[in-house]
Amino acid sequence: MSGLRAALGGLTTRGRCLLAAGLALVACAVALGQRDLLRAGVFLVVLPLAAVAVVARTRYRLACTRHLDPPRVEAGRPSTVRLRLDNVSRLPSGVLLMEDALPYTLGGRPRFVLDKVEPRGVREVSYQVRADVRGRYRIGPLAVRLADPFGLCELSRSFASTDDLVVTPVVSPLPPVRLGGDWAGGGDCAVRSVAASGSDDAATREYRHGDDLRKVHWRSTARIGELMVRREEQPFQSRATLLLDGRLGVHRGDGPGSSYEYAIGAVASIGVALTRAGFFLRMIDETGDDIAPAGAALTEGVLLDALALAQTSRTHSLRAATTRLRTGVDGVLVAVVGALDVEDASRLARLRTGTGTCVAVLLDTDSWAPTRSRDREAEDSTTALLAGAGWRVLPLGHGSSLASVWPLAGGRGALPRPAPGVPA
Repeated sequence: MSGLRAALGGLTTRGRCLLAAGLALVACAVALGQRDLLRAGVFLVVLPLAAVAVVARTRYRLACTRHLDPPRVEAGRPSTVRLRLDNVSRLPSGVLLMEDALPYTLGGRPRFVLDKVEPRGVREVSYQVRADVRGRYRIGPLAVRLADPFGLCELSRSFASTDDLVVTPVVSPLPPVRLGGDWAGGGDCAVRSVAASGSDDAATREYRHGDDLRKVHWRSTARIGELMVRREEQPFQSRATLLLDGRLGVHRGDGPGSSYEYAIGAVASIGVALTRAGFFLRMIDETGDDIAPAGAALTEGVLLDALALAQTSRTHSLRAATTRLRTGVDGVLVAVVGALDVEDASRLARLRTGTGTCVAVLLDTDSWAPTRSRDREAEDSTTALLAGAGWRVLPLGHGSSLASVWPLAGGRGALPRPAPGVPA
């Protein structure tokens, strides 16, 4: 009954006019006693009602599926959306107008007209979408407008199913570089490796959700002020930690051309290169939180999905991130940071002790805002602090290529700061 009422509400102007004319003729025929006029009136009443019945039946006998190829794309690259509409009823459909809902970032809503779908018939259509801004975009639901062959009744149906298109940062291929930190996995060798990199307690790590409370190391917990557990025996594996500096105040520019988006792309490129090189990867942001699930293997897909949704924060310093890293840096540490003051540079410099490998991709964010006054003395002092502590510093400006300087991450010291807008 609810479907019939909805179909009656879908009568077009033509259908309503025929229904009203038929009712008027029926009333006149009864008043005048004209049997032929009554037949014409009944015909005009039955015709739109029959159209309503056909459309009401067809409305609940359509099935729709959607397929994204591929479901994850880099910014600026297209993805194909394929729609499949099945008529699972025993009656042919009328004219169908299909419209898929899209965010405005992906363009206008695609529309398709299907003349007729036979019983048990299938129709497939496709279109392409492309986004220049990373993120997660919801595609759908699909709306279908059903109509009878005479155009007396039209009814819209919206399917509930939606799909998500993940637009990831652009990944630049990087040349292979031996960063060190190989085989910093577990067991006795892992303890020695962590001791060499300056962990506060070589046999412990921070507590993670799900850890057995019987493994809590109370002496380290009391000294550090955070719940610590004993390290477990793990297979030998290269390890690396990525630090993404997403502080809003240290980045310049807007939209896809900002220094923050450049930092996102640099982290994505470095992370993909490390995962493909076999590193067990971990990634944290400026607040010290894991961008991806802590303790789990950070695969290439998980990394890109996390970076697709990464946002800036209003944090003013890297204190939280460096405090988190002081509880233990396994293997290689790569930090992609914006403008640094002396205090934050000192915090980062203290993270490297012993023979640990630390690489800083230092963005000259002022080059993204040419009208802004530049403090060259402060920039040089932060670079000198990191290089003096043994960090491998890669200064990059607007228009510089990470791939061209990445091979130097295998060496020591600082690179000369590139001129703004000139590829390094």
